[in-house]
Amino acid sequence: MHTIGLALLCAALAGCHHGAGQVASGSPPAPRAHPALPRPARAKPPHATIARLIRSGLPVYCGGARRPYAALTFDDGPGPYTPLALRILGHAHVPGTFFLVGRNVVPFRSSARREARRYALGNHTFTHPMLTALPAGAIFSELTRTSAVIRRQTGYSVHLFRPPYEAHDATVDALARRLGLLEILWNVDSADSEGASYARIARRVKRGLSDGAIVLMHENRGQTIRALKFLILPALRRRHLRLVTVPRLLAVDPPSAAQLRRGRNGCRYHAVPGIGAG
Repeated sequence: MHTIGLALLCAALAGCHHGAGQVASGSPPAPRAHPALPRPARAKPPHATIARLIRSGLPVYCGGARRPYAALTFDDGPGPYTPLALRILGHAHVPGTFFLVGRNVVPFRSSARREARRYALGNHTFTHPMLTALPAGAIFSELTRTSAVIRRQTGYSVHLFRPPYEAHDATVDALARRLGLLEILWNVDSADSEGASYARIARRVKRGLSDGAIVLMHENRGQTIRALKFLILPALRRRHLRLVTVPRLLAVDPPSAAQLRRGRNGCRYHAVPGIGAG
């Protein structure tokens, strides 16, 4: 495998931009020292809008809020609840975007393949670590191993990435961009990762769903599945809002450069995220 020189990677890191809402505060942190890393394998190129957003180096929190589209996203799968989540979404004709943990893909490969056939997939690292606590080489491994196992098991070329716990910094952002991954965060947090009841999950999702929204949920939580089936999807049928995958949302209603620079504050709805989300 070819390698890239240290100078080239350092240049990529130094050129990184920073969006609002990232974990680090104050002045942008300096990229961490690290060895030269291998060049990522070639994959199917992303949609032109996704490619443009990747080049910006800024995380995406929502769409442009100019059209009535929104996206439901699900982290931490695949897992035992995935078939039920897919059945519920399928019956309602509602697409989802699934951010997969690499180590879960092989044990639940049939579910991952079903997700890939119908919906959109994203990279949620291989072991779900706090990326900002890792050296650059370990971050690189977490991302490349996950994209590789998803592609190997499903045939899907991943271009979306969500850092666990929303933990990202200059090094994480630059490596994601280097690997052709667009950082997707959210502006609506269901709070299901905090152990919220199904009623509270539904209230938070319904309150935040508006034009351009990206909603954070987790596919392997029983309360989330219950809220989705009995409260969230029935309520959405009464709204003039079309649910789409994240790639579709960004294709039809991408955020502006000004929105990207403002981070979560650039979204129409921007409640403070829950602790431990992601």
